[in-house]
Amino acid sequence: MNLTLRIWRQKDSNAKGQMVDYKVTDISEHMSFLEMMDVLNEQLVNSGEEPVAFDHDCREGICGMCSLYINGEAHGPDRGVTTCQLHMRMFKDGDTITIEPWRAAAFPVIKDLIVDRMAFERIQHAGGYISVNTSGNTQDANSLPISKIAADEAMDAATCIGCGACVATCKNSSAMLFVGAKVSQYALLPQGQVEAAERVKNMVAQMDLEGFGNCTNTGACEVECPKGISLDNIARMNRELMKAALK
Repeated sequence: MNLTLRIWRQKDSNAKGQMVDYKVTDISEHMSFLEMMDVLNEQLVNSGEEPVAFDHDCREGICGMCSLYINGEAHGPDRGVTTCQLHMRMFKDGDTITIEPWRAAAFPVIKDLIVDRMAFERIQHAGGYISVNTSGNTQDANSLPISKIAADEAMDAATCIGCGACVATCKNSSAMLFVGAKVSQYALLPQGQVEAAERVKNMVAQMDLEGFGNCTNTGACEVECPKGISLDNIARMNRELMKAALK
């Protein structure tokens, strides 16, 4: 395939960015999207130009690092995949592909397509953990019976990889799907009950402090989430917050 790539270029967080067009040729439909970006960068380096900066790590849909807004969709036109799992067979020969970073005030651009997602880390640090005795007298996990339904729902919530697609695709730049998933994975299990009230209050407070918007239930976040995190987790987070406020 021969393609035109319209890519956001920005030298640093203080510079003014702009869209720049590039041509790439002989792109195989079997390439992943990031492999296609590698081809472009090799072409730029060989011609003495600055390569396009973009986030990536595992390239297996696990780490949540890859975060490109492709043709107006977080992670591109496919569903249930991250950018690194997106393949070029989703595009046609001659296509123009627009590639941008996540757009949210809480995710400032560092360079080109890389954004600072430390806001998610700070939310996690505010309460996304449990205190466990690791002195050698740790309780055996099997001594706490948990229903299959609760275990499955907790695992579904825990599959969130923190990529930020929910924020990027939301018209309000809301992080409630992310926070809802992180609250839910503990709220559903007995190990998470001790700190449940403080956890949800602290994480929601940090989310608001970071400047994320509120949820208006359009559901775009669930559609674009590569792990299919359900809106039910937002409802659960709201219930946990109401219970915490009444204590």
